[in-house]
Amino acid sequence: MSRLIAFDADDTLWDCQSHFEKVIDRCCEILSPYADEQTVRDSLYQTETANMADLGFGTKAFTLSLVENAVKVTGGAISADTVLQIQMMGRELLHLPATPLPGVEQTLRVLADDGRYRMVVFTKGELLDQQAKMHRSGLNRYFERVFIVSDKTKEAYRQMCADCRVMPEDVVMVGNSFKSDIVPALSIGASAVYIPFHITWALEHAETFDHDRLYQIERFEELLKLFI
Repeated sequence: MSRLIAFDADDTLWDCQSHFEKVIDRCCEILSPYADEQTVRDSLYQTETANMADLGFGTKAFTLSLVENAVKVTGGAISADTVLQIQMMGRELLHLPATPLPGVEQTLRVLADDGRYRMVVFTKGELLDQQAKMHRSGLNRYFERVFIVSDKTKEAYRQMCADCRVMPEDVVMVGNSFKSDIVPALSIGASAVYIPFHITWALEHAETFDHDRLYQIERFEELLKLFI
């Protein structure tokens, strides 16, 4: 099916969004004297969307948006101590465990031992944060390269192909985000494997569709049915 398999990282190789959701839940509790949960969440979505062009993706951008949103929701009434509390909750996300999801390491080991495919990670976010998660996951040894980009645009996918010296039609992208992992990969002529995660970041929601180069599986280890 391909010569190069590119893997997303967050919520494909390890759990990430669940940790972010817990922080959002806590922020909703903190801000409950000022607004209900849905209002806080809707306002955070708007804040993150507005900040995306300047801050991009990643934990640090998320933390700044949390603080900005708290000030907005409270009309500036939030205390400095509470701002610090929110900032520290965001900072803790820089140390989330990045424990491989069930079946991930075993599947990568089989694919690596099989030897027919080159494997890379293609993920977006803040450089130091993503590098640290890769290190903590212990999965680096299975990949020949780790690409960390500011956004997964079609141009970024094409550049990955160029850097790996492969044509797009020889690549399959594996990931949990239909918006970031599936749509742009298909649009340049690559194949894709969609593995939905039980939680999706609000800014990653997208309508799904069928495609002759798209495969959907429920568990990571089902990749072996496609490649071995």
